[in-house]
Amino acid sequence: MRTDDWRLTEDVDEFLARAGDFLRSRPALHTTALSVTEKLRTQGTEGAVFGRLERGGEVGAIFYRFPSRGLSVTSLSVEQADALAAQLIDLGHSLPWVTADDSTATAFAEAWQRRTGATPAPRVRLHLYRLGTLTPPEPFPAGRGRLVGEGEHEHLMGWCREFAADVGEDVTVDAGSWAGTRFAEKRYTYWETPDGTPVSMAGVNPLVGGQVRVDPVYTPAHLRGRGYAGAVTVEVSRAALAAGAQEVVLYTNAANPTSNALYQRLGYVRITDVVVYDFT
Repeated sequence: MRTDDWRLTEDVDEFLARAGDFLRSRPALHTTALSVTEKLRTQGTEGAVFGRLERGGEVGAIFYRFPSRGLSVTSLSVEQADALAAQLIDLGHSLPWVTADDSTATAFAEAWQRRTGATPAPRVRLHLYRLGTLTPPEPFPAGRGRLVGEGEHEHLMGWCREFAADVGEDVTVDAGSWAGTRFAEKRYTYWETPDGTPVSMAGVNPLVGGQVRVDPVYTPAHLRGRGYAGAVTVEVSRAALAAGAQEVVLYTNAANPTSNALYQRLGYVRITDVVVYDFT
């Protein structure tokens, strides 16, 4: 494969004009790329670089990365991963990490190691789930779901901060940083008990390309084990379908058997694994 099959640009509108149909062709698998590029289209690209693998006028894969950050790429063959590694090296890119489906991430990490000597180390493995038939849990906890109000922003930020700490995300979540975090663009729902006390939350990314992604789902530690996370996930999943989503997806940490079992009971079906490799 010729390395010039990869076309790079810093113009997100140009990129989406050529690669948008490809991303929308598999909205569940491309959920993160769809959400990220839409956010950049509306809020600015922050120096991001976009690439598309194009031959004969057809786009077969894409990547994007931000300055001083890693590479996110859709599914590639071993040959395609090697060609991408070669081109990025030729252009002077230095990568701290790569994230992709399992086979693609592994192929790229091996190619990057061969060409740079950097040692890849797996940081985390995620399962990507797509909603099949929504199945509410039994027994269903008492209470109701409701959208988070504007006056509850401090409380919401506190829960997002606790969630980030739980999953090991190195991010500051406060009034000054909120707009720049991945939590900002979502719509949030609380599950509250009959007396009106919030006990769990779920966020949902905006509808893009026919898909929405549920993220994050969080219940404070002292309230877990009572069905609240399942209830709020059902609430936001139903709302997403009612709003016209064709695909409802979510990620889980592969190392968390509790969350994986919960979402499968609710009707979510695993469709792929995503791996992040750090380069050291």
